[in-house]
Amino acid sequence: MRSAGTWSLALVCAAAAVAQTASPPRRTGFDDMTPALQAMQRDDTRNPAMLWVAEGERLWDAPAGAAGRSCAQCHGPAPASMRGVAARYPAFDELLARPLTLAQRIAQCRQRHQRAEPLPAEGEAALGLLAYVARQSRGLPIAPPDDARLKPWADRGQRLFAQRIGQLDLACAHCHDQRAGLRLGATPIPQGHPTGYPLYRLEWQGLGSLPRRIRNCMTGVRAEPYPADADEAVALELHLMTRAAGLGIDAPAVRP
Repeated sequence: MRSAGTWSLALVCAAAAVAQTASPPRRTGFDDMTPALQAMQRDDTRNPAMLWVAEGERLWDAPAGAAGRSCAQCHGPAPASMRGVAARYPAFDELLARPLTLAQRIAQCRQRHQRAEPLPAEGEAALGLLAYVARQSRGLPIAPPDDARLKPWADRGQRLFAQRIGQLDLACAHCHDQRAGLRLGATPIPQGHPTGYPLYRLEWQGLGSLPRRIRNCMTGVRAEPYPADADEAVALELHLMTRAAGLGIDAPAVRP
């Protein structure tokens, strides 16, 4: 029979094991911002990203391409038809037999249904449409599709998240899992949940996409960034959205 001291030691060891393995509460980039920046994001009249949203709304209603059709003619008013859409991407595309990000879906819609050329990925028009669609999901929880066809891509993204890269030999997980909540210089290290994209970044003085942020991180660790629309970038975005499941969309966000 164990003594009281033995049981006490066992309880201490068990508590230590739980402390080492328990995940910290999940936080978004919004939670790590100063009250002043949080107020800027909350107020649509002060949020600079709303300039792109206004342009996206205009493009939503504008006929485009050889078909001469607008997004609204197929989908109707975006506040109803696009509600929840941004929370469910990347999603599997039947015709291409692969996942597409929301930005890629918009580009495919332009080509297939409007018979128009895709907009430049980081151009003002593409970001405006993306921001307008994403805004319709504001406040809704991220809910990746329950689709077995996405699993190989999500698994690949998880491996990429944990893979060391670049001359600094760091993985995404080293910063956004192991060191989240600490500081890099004066900047808090976030958990890396993509709840606010596309977002207005003060550092950029403009709106930018999640792939742009991933490329910035890769450059920061002195790695070769993924090419535009690379499979790796889609897989990593799918993993990030899966990792953030249940957190609320706050697009278009403001970040430092």
